[in-house]
Amino acid sequence: MWYHLELNQGHTDFQSVALPTELWYHRFKWSGKSKQFFNFSKKIIKNMHKQKHKSTFAFYYSMKLVVDIGNTLIKSAIFDGSKIIKLDFFKEFSSDYFENMFSNYSIGSGILASVRKDNSEIENILSEKTKLLILDYKTSLPFINKYSTPKTLGQDRIAVMAAASLMFKKENVLVIDAGTSITYDFINDKNEYLGGGISPGLNMRFKSLNTFTDKLSLIYFNGETPIDLIGNGTENSILSGVVIGFYKEIEGVINEYELRFNGVKTIVTGGDYKYFDKLLKNKTFAAPNLVMEGLKGILDFNENT
Repeated sequence: MWYHLELNQGHTDFQSVALPTELWYHRFKWSGKSKQFFNFSKKIIKNMHKQKHKSTFAFYYSMKLVVDIGNTLIKSAIFDGSKIIKLDFFKEFSSDYFENMFSNYSIGSGILASVRKDNSEIENILSEKTKLLILDYKTSLPFINKYSTPKTLGQDRIAVMAAASLMFKKENVLVIDAGTSITYDFINDKNEYLGGGISPGLNMRFKSLNTFTDKLSLIYFNGETPIDLIGNGTENSILSGVVIGFYKEIEGVINEYELRFNGVKTIVTGGDYKYFDKLLKNKTFAAPNLVMEGLKGILDFNENT
């Protein structure tokens, strides 16, 4: 694990860190104490952060942190290469969580995406511990953004398009993210993001029937209740209308894209993808962590360009 510093002042450079580190590695290796080497390396990195130099740094074989702050949940993922080795979800920000995480993992860089206005506390912690990229509409992306209003484009939609562009290079790809709302996003075989659609999510449909009528109850769907096209009671009628309508909308949108474009690959993600993935399994690729993977892809892209 090499730690590379390019300082504006002083004499610390790659060789002054890498060569002594390599010698220490062999010393520990010969003595059968490889684990101590990694603890030693972490101490080097920690001390370098304390120097407070204005520097550009990069980690060679280091882990990366992705943090996605949504309306209701904060998601945190640590990547070791392309693999997620730690994934957490929580409702409230906790400085102790991140302090503990940084003490246990050697994290070199990170990316923060948020729909909230004030992220100063978490930004301060992450920028102190990592080389932090904060996603916004000006961030460089691994695809060409043809959206007419880029300032209003949701960061989750940006992330899934980044993931799609990296998973299927120069192919027509439709991403369906089924969460609070359903978003449909499309990138063509020229690596151009064209836009898509936004529709009410599954739970939003149930809640709207309850909110805007006097007598219809709020129904909770767990994905296991059998759904018949012909509901023989009010609750079953709601389930039939909402769930089958949900399925048919998604199926219909996929069919429309396939009629317009050749060889469309469809990826499904989001909290509700499990409710329709089986019905569309012959047509779709399931990717439950697509947003986190896309954010990691954006971070990689910015570090390599």
